[in-house]
Amino acid sequence: MFITLEGPEGSGKTSATKFAVSKLKEMGYEIVETREPGGTPIAEQIRNIILDKNNKAMDARTEALLYAASRRQHLVEKVWPSLKMGKIVICDRFLDSSLAYQGGARGLGIDNVLNINLFATESTWPDLTLLFDIEPELGLARIQANSNREVNRLDLESLKFHHKVRSTFLELAKRFPERFVIIDASKSQQEVGEMVLKVILDKLCKLKNI
Repeated sequence: MFITLEGPEGSGKTSATKFAVSKLKEMGYEIVETREPGGTPIAEQIRNIILDKNNKAMDARTEALLYAASRRQHLVEKVWPSLKMGKIVICDRFLDSSLAYQGGARGLGIDNVLNINLFATESTWPDLTLLFDIEPELGLARIQANSNREVNRLDLESLKFHHKVRSTFLELAKRFPERFVIIDASKSQQEVGEMVLKVILDKLCKLKNI
């Protein structure tokens, strides 16, 4: 099963999911944890270019294409081989982030960015997408309070930009209801982690019964 984690900056998706992953491993499931952009050496090099705070002159289409290129390499080297081996792949961000950030917030258009990514991914879709929904003000406040978290180029965008990201994610959840589950990320890390575990186990149960 291919599971993706999405959400605005500071939604806490990575930390909250650690609880669910540890429980799944205890149950005997083989889990591959990875992230985008990145996940493999070449894809990580592209990540460094995208998120470098000094690259302020980066064009929006260049950004979208770099994300798609990183995504392609990540799929080829890590995601597809792991899925073929029957493992559960949990990926921190995937193509929905490109649709929300570049398609929505950057104004390139959801369908334009989707077409780029369908080419890059050969129309690979997650089985389950967890959307960690949170007010941008709260998410950005969490980032400021966490001195250990990487602050990247996208964190520094305007509040209006982050509101557009959130609204586009919610729009995508309505567009693809068969795979999206919205998680209230404003709750405690423990509560969010338990919800994540429940959603994943429910999905696994459904897939086994197909």
